[in-house]
Parts: sequence; structure tokens; C-alpha cells
Amino acid sequence: MVGASIEATLELWASSLRDVKARMRPLFRRELAASAERFLDGLLGEERRKTGWMRAEAAGDPGPWRQQAILGRGRWDADALRDIVRDYALETLADPDAVLVIDETGFLKQGKASCGVARQYTGSAEKITNCQIGVFASYVSRHGHAFIDRALYLPKAWTEDRGRLARTHVPESVGFATKPAIALSMIKRAIGADVPFSWVAADSVYGVGDIEMALRRAGKGYVLGVNANHPFRSWAKPQAIAGTARQIAESVRGAAWRRLSAGDGTKGERLHDWVYLELADLDAGDYDDALTGVWTRGLLIRRKITDGDLAYFSTWAPAGTPIETLVRVEGHRWAIEDSFETAKNELGLDHNETRSWHGWHRHVSLVMLAFAMLATIRHHAMADPSDPPKKMMHRATSRTRR
Repeated sequence: MVGASIEATLELWASSLRDVKARMRPLFRRELAASAERFLDGLLGEERRKTGWMRAEAAGDPGPWRQQAILGRGRWDADALRDIVRDYALETLADPDAVLVIDETGFLKQGKASCGVARQYTGSAEKITNCQIGVFASYVSRHGHAFIDRALYLPKAWTEDRGRLARTHVPESVGFATKPAIALSMIKRAIGADVPFSWVAADSVYGVGDIEMALRRAGKGYVLGVNANHPFRSWAKPQAIAGTARQIAESVRGAAWRRLSAGDGTKGERLHDWVYLELADLDAGDYDDALTGVWTRGLLIRRKITDGDLAYFSTWAPAGTPIETLVRVEGHRWAIEDSFETAKNELGLDHNETRSWHGWHRHVSLVMLAFAMLATIRHHAMADPSDPPKKMMHRATSRTRR
């Protein structure tokens, strides 16, 4: 299949960039708006490191001070930009069957001064190291995917030290919040903004508790990771099931496993063995009087073909939902991992040089806007929806600079 012509793609690129600049312009004073637009140009440029000096050189500035003002001393609301990004992305990506994916990523740091930095585990490095942790929400639909929310996680050691909070300009209203609490705030914000989605997917960091109850009350399905020791019990089902997730998995007979694809990856279909166990049928009205219908609570188990490694997911879905749908929802978590890779390697997501609370949120929100623009361009220009945003960006930037 062939995408848009080169001429049409270049015009789409140019018009999309004009569009996003116009959307964010009202957030800034006139002189700061010009610097913000050049900042966005720098994020989308060919420079591998998106440092202040490199962005300034690309923009033709004598030094990085104007670029630094965008993230530091300039006055503008990063949360307002976050909402602009969300609304812009939804104009292209919106779909009632979309999945809201919650995940986190690490930002490796030296020293102790950057807001929220601590020795903590990050999957980015697959170890405990000195880093910041950002929690993100990605909107994933058949049209593409883009970040629509973000927040910097503050460890207790930070929230209990008012001096550190003051030095990094953390608002007084911000206190300690667990990662699941941050995720729940993002989910509620998406629901409050009438973001169309039917599912939430997340790993075991976010998998149980308040998030489950909030989604049931909102009439949203979920596929949420849980650890191997999480207990499950069925009721009013022909087959009695009770025990930890691991114990239940060990009792599953071989014929019950089904080899299914969780979607296309960089190396083709992501095939695993799966089993789905229905635990209970419940009336949605038990959670909210405005809801109707029967929903099923279940346990989804994934087994890697190569080494037999197991992963477990608590599920909530309309009665009769097939295992293929639940597997597809879980597979959508791959999109946010791809987004992190693209945003870091191509858009400088982890190249933030500021140390403050607002500096982190401003930088990340500008990167989110650049990423949403790429997702929009890809949707409109490419007939092949599997083409990742970074490929689209390479083509467009190389053509515009010739």
C-alpha cells in the first residue's frame, strides 16, 4: 500500500506544524511565544541531543538563554499545554473503543538537585539507579497513539523535605502520591474531559485497588497487571477457582492454553500462549445506578513461548467478551513502550536540563505536543498504520531540510 505523495506529505508536515504552534501560542507572551515555537522546531530537528545550546544553535540564537526561559523563568501553564495536547490528539485519534494505557519511564540523572531524583527502580535501566520517574497516560486507538497526560513522581524523601520542595519550586498543593494514585488522577481527568475510551491497561504497579473500583463505577473495562501472589476466587461459576494467580496458572491444563497474537511488533506478531478464566458475573448497577448490563470479572494469564515466563492480569469486561479482545487490550501496552522509545531517541524526552518541577512538566508537555503532531501526520499521510511515528519524522525532516 502506498501513502501520500511526497508533495502532499511535505505540505501536511508544514500545515501541521503551523497548526500546533497556533494552538500553543496563546499560552505565551509575544516574545516568549517566538522562543516556544523555536523550541518546538528544535525538538523536531535532526540534532540527536536536544540540549539548550544545540536547540539555540539550530534556532540561530547566540546562546541558550531564550530556550532556557521557556522551561524556567518564563510564565506559562504547563497543564494548559497538556490539555491542548490531549484535545489536539483526540481530533485525529478519538475512537470509542480506544485503550488508555498507563505506564512510567525513568529519566537518568546525576546528583541530587533535580526535582524528584532519587535512587529508585526504573524499567528503562532495569535496575535501581539515580533517576526521576514520570507517570504517563497514552491514548491508543486504531488511528494511532499519543501521550495525553503526564506527572512527575515525588518519593516520600522529597515530600517530607520542605526545603528541597521549595528549591525546586514544587507547588505547595503537591504532596506525596503513590504511582497508582497518580494514575487514578489521570484516569479521572480523562473521564472528566469526556475522552472517549472503553478500556484501561496497565502493569502490576497500577493493577489493583482504587483504580479497579473507579473504572467499574465509570463503566470502563480493564486489563490490569497483578503479581503472582495476588489472590483470586470465583463464585456462581461451574468451575470453582481459588488461590493465588500463580497457583491457578499451575492448575490450568495444557489444552486450555491458546496461542494468540497481542498485536504487531517490530519483529512481527507478538505471539504468546494465553488462558482466560471467568470468575464472576456482576451487575454494573451495583457500582453505579446509571449503568446497566452484566459484566464479568476474570483472570487473564500470559505465558511466553520461549521460556514459559508467566504474567497475570485482573480483568473487567462486558459479559461475553472473548479472550481475543482482552489479549488485544493488553497488547496495546506495547504502544506506550514504543512511544517512550521514540520520544527519547527522536524528540529529546529525557534531554531536559532543568531541575525544577515546572521545568520538567514544561519540557515533557512540549515533547508530548511534538509527538502528537507526528501521530497526526502519520495517520493522515500513511496508508500503513504500522509505520511508527519515528519513521515518519525521519522522512519528513530529511525532506524539509533538503
